[in-house]
Amino acid sequence: MATVVDDVLTVDEARRITAPIFEALNRPSEKDVSALLTQACHDDYRSYYTNEEFWTLDQFAGAIKAMGTAVPDLTWEVLELHVSGDQIFARGLVSGTPVAEFYGAAPTGKTFRTMTMEILTVRDGKLTKAYHVENWKAAIEQLAA
Repeated sequence: MATVVDDVLTVDEARRITAPIFEALNRPSEKDVSALLTQACHDDYRSYYTNEEFWTLDQFAGAIKAMGTAVPDLTWEVLELHVSGDQIFARGLVSGTPVAEFYGAAPTGKTFRTMTMEILTVRDGKLTKAYHVENWKAAIEQLAA
């Protein structure tokens, strides 16, 4: 369980809590994504891709697995991590070379690199929800260039 002192999560604790989820996002076709997500997330976890719409934990695992099939060398790097209360803010870089259709783009052998932003909420040492934005438009433009 996470140790939260006076309701303040430390950066080190945030890194430990989020490590399995970011591990699941790196080369996901090579690992047990569901097991990694279960380590990091509560059963009622919600992964919001809009302000209202979300994936359940199982749906999120499926989305990661599908992305790993299309982009076997998918790499998700955390560049910055900050905490405030029970929230973790992460800015990252996602990259990869699709071998199958990816967000409507045919595979070209080209690699994309784009920004990610995550706001994750912790409850009792595990993630309970996340709001995330990835700049897939920029990624698709790089693949088509």
